[in-house]
Amino acid sequence: MSLTASDVKKISHLARLAIDDADIEQYANNLSGILGLVEQMDAADVANIEPMANPQDSTQRLREDVVTEVDQREKFQSIAPVTESGLYLVPKVLE
Repeated sequence: MSLTASDVKKISHLARLAIDDADIEQYANNLSGILGLVEQMDAADVANIEPMANPQDSTQRLREDVVTEVDQREKFQSIAPVTESGLYLVPKVLE
């Protein structure tokens, strides 16, 4: 797929990016190359390939899920500026 200068201008406007007119042709070439690579990858036959979570097909070593800290909630809430029903109250930032 080949992008034109007007395509790049539309894309830059939608993305709210300022691009110098002198650089538009280079952006068009670079973006066209990226889209060409995507077309090549899309054309690959992957019907019989099982998806994998890791390229090395390895698993992560997991540790045992045990509590290692003591509950200090009351201590931390006693020094908090404002709490209510066990929750920290913070000032409203957005309306």
